[in-house]
Amino acid sequence: MSELPPYPPLDPTNYDLIVVGTGVSESVLSAAASSSGSSVLHLDPNPFYGSHFASLSLPDLSSFLRSNSDSPPPQTSSSSPSPPSISHDFLSVDLVNRSLYSSVEISSFEPAILEEHSRRFNVDLCGPRVIFCADESINLMLKSGSNNYVEFKSIDASFVGDSSGELRNVPDSRAAIFKDKSLTLLEKNQLMKFFKLVQAHLASSIESDETTVSISEEDMESPFVEFLAKMRLPPKIKSIILYAIAMLDYDQDNTETCGDLLKTRDGIDRLALYITSMGRFSNALGALIYPIYGQGELPQAFCRRAAVKGCIYVLRMPITALLLDKETGGYKGVRLASGQEIFSQKLILDPCLTVGLESLSSLTDQHKETLRVLVPKAISSKAKIARGICIIRGSVKADISNALVVYPPKSLFPEQLTAIRVLQLGSGLAVCPADMHVLYLSSLCDNDDRGKTALLSAMSTLIRPQLPENLQSDSVVENDTAETKPVVLWRALYVQELVKGEFGGSISSASSPDGNLNYNEIVESAVKLYEQFMGSDELFKEEASPENPAEMEKSGGVEIED
Repeated sequence: MSELPPYPPLDPTNYDLIVVGTGVSESVLSAAASSSGSSVLHLDPNPFYGSHFASLSLPDLSSFLRSNSDSPPPQTSSSSPSPPSISHDFLSVDLVNRSLYSSVEISSFEPAILEEHSRRFNVDLCGPRVIFCADESINLMLKSGSNNYVEFKSIDASFVGDSSGELRNVPDSRAAIFKDKSLTLLEKNQLMKFFKLVQAHLASSIESDETTVSISEEDMESPFVEFLAKMRLPPKIKSIILYAIAMLDYDQDNTETCGDLLKTRDGIDRLALYITSMGRFSNALGALIYPIYGQGELPQAFCRRAAVKGCIYVLRMPITALLLDKETGGYKGVRLASGQEIFSQKLILDPCLTVGLESLSSLTDQHKETLRVLVPKAISSKAKIARGICIIRGSVKADISNALVVYPPKSLFPEQLTAIRVLQLGSGLAVCPADMHVLYLSSLCDNDDRGKTALLSAMSTLIRPQLPENLQSDSVVENDTAETKPVVLWRALYVQELVKGEFGGSISSASSPDGNLNYNEIVESAVKLYEQFMGSDELFKEEASPENPAEMEKSGGVEIED
């Protein structure tokens, strides 16, 4: 961002809260703080809303990934951080950008066609990601009124895939179980029995009825995979429950490589989210929905709500330094790239912003304590997620436009340690032209090469790569099983660092997009930020929302089109 627009000086110059970055948690926080009557200034160095959760055109996405993988310097007079300097009563500490992205590969196989339609794409930077109908993000949107600014459509189907290319339906309801021809009668009965037990347990928890059948406390504390085995569920059914309904990442059968062995208690909570999402909205086909125009609509919806409540927004405006009290070391404000100094009681920063180690050497212990949450820490090599995006013509499953595909650990190759998720979206969601689809892929990884290898393996089972001799031929070809595979027109592969939010006194930092399919942990992060800023006050407590989902739809609530 070499050139800044000629912004006039901001007025006022004092706020209760300054937020930098318009990601989901930052935007929720701005909307909640503004709704509570606090004065909020919300800044973003980008020319668009959403930050790392944005939905962009292909040229903008390519530009963002390339520029943010090269660790660009902040907008200061020099490329390296300057030593802290004293101006008036404040100590100025320069900020630096750290890159969240690495191993970026972008390939265009039919550039002429893609260039013609480039502005018709709304491609998610943090995909694949969907929203459960009972997700906390939906509840917050309804509570805040942000739902008035975004609409959703349902995901048509969910599948479990394997190395043969077969996509099996996820039997996630009574009707789906009975219709599933891949299950034997015994397997159907076992699955129905398990779902009935979970539903009975959930009902007893809500009603506090000790006479109702429920899962024992001993089982609740045991590993979820062991509980499923105790229920005598066959491996195929266990895999569906663990990775396509509970949405787990790591191989639960291998304690040596499992990065997160789930307890039954947490597993039941995940099933409860799925079960309560089924049928919550009458015009949603299943448990999952997706925002029209892309995931970037979610932070924009909260930003619009915040603006209605008085929050001031300035895009294309980085901050270059923090202002600290030279005597006490306490936070006072920020210096904008325009040179103006702005003051606030609290500050929330984008996960890319940090303080260089060089700047800390001459600071007092008081200053260092104030900047504690921004000091770069040793990041685990496992805290990464490989992401992929493919533009294809055709569909990975005939007659289905919007679908989720899950490849459980070891389902594609023996060394596959984590699940791979693939989300296909079509033009009905206004994310691509009518004859194309967008595929999003992701997998947690411990290094870049292994992560990208996993994604490429999933791609090879679903789509056929472009070959030089048929660049202009039909995009759908026959494979060995007489099924059709779409051909890739454009592809991006990249690895994103996973950064947890840090909660400090006056200064906190937001989290990067996580590896989950939904937004629950991101919303939890926003709630923690709000509690740190406002104390125990409830988010959006002054806003009213209907309690009946049917009434929500009638009264301008979450709209899910058929």
